[in-house]
Amino acid sequence: MSEALTKLQALIIAIIVIAAIGGGVAWYYMQQPKGVKIIWASTQLVPAQEQAFVKDTLLKEFTEETGIEVEFVPISYEDLATRLQSEEEAGKVTISVIGELHGGIDYFASQGWLEDLSKFGTLPDRTFPQVLEDYSRLHGIKAYIPWMTATYVMVVNKKAFDYLPEGLTEDDVIHGTSKWTYDALLAWAKKLYEETGGPKLGFPAGPNGLFVRFLHGYLYPAFTGAQVKNFNSDDAVALWEYLKNLWQYVHPSSTTWDAMADPLLKEEVWIAWDHTARIKDAIVQKPDQFVVVPVPAGPKGRGFILVIAGLAIPKGAPDQDAAWKLIEYLTRPETQVKVLENVGFFPTVKEASAKITSGPLKVLADGVNNQLNTPDALVALIPSLGAKGGDFKNVYITAFQRIVLNNEDIKTVLDELAPQLLSLFEETGAPLPPPDSMSG
Repeated sequence: MSEALTKLQALIIAIIVIAAIGGGVAWYYMQQPKGVKIIWASTQLVPAQEQAFVKDTLLKEFTEETGIEVEFVPISYEDLATRLQSEEEAGKVTISVIGELHGGIDYFASQGWLEDLSKFGTLPDRTFPQVLEDYSRLHGIKAYIPWMTATYVMVVNKKAFDYLPEGLTEDDVIHGTSKWTYDALLAWAKKLYEETGGPKLGFPAGPNGLFVRFLHGYLYPAFTGAQVKNFNSDDAVALWEYLKNLWQYVHPSSTTWDAMADPLLKEEVWIAWDHTARIKDAIVQKPDQFVVVPVPAGPKGRGFILVIAGLAIPKGAPDQDAAWKLIEYLTRPETQVKVLENVGFFPTVKEASAKITSGPLKVLADGVNNQLNTPDALVALIPSLGAKGGDFKNVYITAFQRIVLNNEDIKTVLDELAPQLLSLFEETGAPLPPPDSMSG
């Protein structure tokens, strides 16, 4: 009898245990978002090779981890705006996540088409630079999570550090301290010129170079606090007087160079400014020879152009919890490093740099990260002028040619060109680009 009870008790206990385990397993699977499929529409990572990386690597790993399937929809800027407007007006939103540049997201937020992402809380174990946090808050909401960046930086051959001017240290330059200014750059370029026997500073000011971005997106914000609205101000006059002074120490072949990797590798210059993509070859070939550093600061701040891509959730989007999980995944440091390694966009979280232990990507990522995190960062965004974008660049190039190369009167040239510049924004209705809208 006693033995029978023991067997019966054992059987009951076994049934209870099996039921508990089965119930636990069932509960676990019920909590997983299996069967959820969301649409991620993106104007970024559209080229075929980049799409393959997104679908075969990024999203494959995400689905394996979460059970959430993602349909990646590469889309043009115009088509995304049209589709989102149509869905929002119809009240039938199908897109769960948007990948788009700052300018596009700014417009979507202005139309009330985006969710306020602050309702999802903060993302753990990652730190976004304050400048990106500030820019991602638009029209009263947290409009997007910073996703990827691209920018322009300075590259220094380590030989140049042997000629630093008095009061400026290697650490000042690498970390962009308050001592790393345009006046310090002038003193450094002058000393290099005098003590090495020739100019060692260079810019890509050739026919297809990007020097115009240095003019409107770096010097103008640094000296005037804006790209456009202070174009012919007294501060702008001081800017051009500075550039004329600096130019005597700039390599004369700068007006023929379209990219700075080769001049750096040939040691024609020891200090250069250019887009990260256009100096990458120099870093890849000689990662121990060069260091990527923040640009100098001017009287109004450390102006630099930043291309910012963000992730947003449309208002009324389906499966928003799954959408937030995708955003969380895409902004993990390790995921951002994969993006840098495979498609060349830079991370938006500080912790990503620590995941890159050595090599050329480490040199590039550290430089970009240091520039992004300078306390006096003054981010400039390229204006969205459509077909008038070329006219915008021509204004600054014309000013450079007439003032610096032809030695014409600064104020006369600026007063003549200012109405042309402002008319581009009046004709297109485009807003003045940051930092104009953020400066006094």
